[in-house]
Amino acid sequence: MLCPHGLPGETAPAPRADPLPPAGSRPPGGPNPGACPGPPVTASPRTGQAPPRTGQAPPRTGQAPPRSAPVLPYTPPPAGSAPAPPSLLDPGTGRDPYPLYRTLRGRFPLLYDEPFGAWLISRYADVRAVLADPRFAPAGPGPALAGPDGRPGADHRALALVRPAFRDRVPAALAAGVERAAYVLARRLASRPEADLVAEFCQWLPTAAVVAALGLPYEETARVHALCRAGLDHRGGHHPALAALLAPHIARRRARPGDDLLSALCTARGRGDGRGEAGGRGDGRPPTDRAVTGVAAILLGAGGTTAQALACHLANLLDHPGQLDAIRARPGPADAAWAESLRRDPPLQVVARTALTAVGPIPAGATVACLLGAAGRDPQRFADPDRYDAFRADPGPLALGRGPRGCPAGPLAGLIARHGVRALLDVLPALRRAPGNRPPAEGLVSRSPRTLPVLLR
Repeated sequence: MLCPHGLPGETAPAPRADPLPPAGSRPPGGPNPGACPGPPVTASPRTGQAPPRTGQAPPRTGQAPPRSAPVLPYTPPPAGSAPAPPSLLDPGTGRDPYPLYRTLRGRFPLLYDEPFGAWLISRYADVRAVLADPRFAPAGPGPALAGPDGRPGADHRALALVRPAFRDRVPAALAAGVERAAYVLARRLASRPEADLVAEFCQWLPTAAVVAALGLPYEETARVHALCRAGLDHRGGHHPALAALLAPHIARRRARPGDDLLSALCTARGRGDGRGEAGGRGDGRPPTDRAVTGVAAILLGAGGTTAQALACHLANLLDHPGQLDAIRARPGPADAAWAESLRRDPPLQVVARTALTAVGPIPAGATVACLLGAAGRDPQRFADPDRYDAFRADPGPLALGRGPRGCPAGPLAGLIARHGVRALLDVLPALRRAPGNRPPAEGLVSRSPRTLPVLLR
């Protein structure tokens, strides 16, 4: 349920400074040999921004670009026979990307990675600013996540219709479902001497939590889990199999609502946007079955990312038993420990954005790869950034994205982490790492431990 839209999750406002060169400028030394191919971009005399290329979506209206600021240092890649600049696709990066991240932050904070096909941004301040900049839209949006102009799409508009329910009734239903699912899964392990927490807990808890919160029978968990693994993702969309599964339950909740999440969605009466898209209504009537299914798909579809984040979180705690004991004795720091895991080991190492207009050497339409894994370990932002510290005062995680306004996936991920850890510690007091080799985290774009062997007695 970790929302992967990649917008800043800190409470502090996004930086007012624009870390990128002003639109229409060229990097020092003349033409940019590392830029995406295309004609030179000229600045608009009215706005100071380069106009989009033909066929590109215009910048969203009603949003001013960030204020200009000092130019981000830009070093064109070497020409001729000089060694090629670093790339995310260099051998070994998937096993250990952190040496490359240090090189990028120090020497190439803005670099066009030709083999990867994207501009790389690696420093914390720059990544945070780009994720908050309306000139950069989520890359490769599906029909439900966003329209061609980067605005929220069908299912997120449906989500807006039920937003009042998410403020009032849904939080309690979500919390109850998450807690119930976490304890069920933990108790299933209680009679065992050992287990793999990734396969037997992390991969199941996000789905089981939403199934419980929706008020579906526990027996449906495996079926819903199979749908998620078959391709249900955070963007929602129309999923006939999920719609068929939910249809009889939706009909019963409309006839006789309860106190579960599905009842809250079926009986929500938001004002909407008046456009009636994706079953959304602007006349105060409850959302359609398709809209309810779309919201459920958003919550279920982000479970894969949340499972990875939970695996990283548990691995960090088990690798630091003193900090784990402190959380066992005093649950208060649990949320800070979760934020620290997201900073140090985000499950999404790369979040892509598309430039809606030219921004400095970045042409309109280019893909920008925001390297969350590099930004979270920026020594200019964090003291001793490679160290895991559950009590770090200001972890400032970029991975706690907000997504489109009101998207509940991020807060739900926090609930899953909080109740998941608490259930494991309560039910399995002897929980500890199994001796022997510790399988490392793996992955380039997404990264997490594939297994997490533990002893339970």
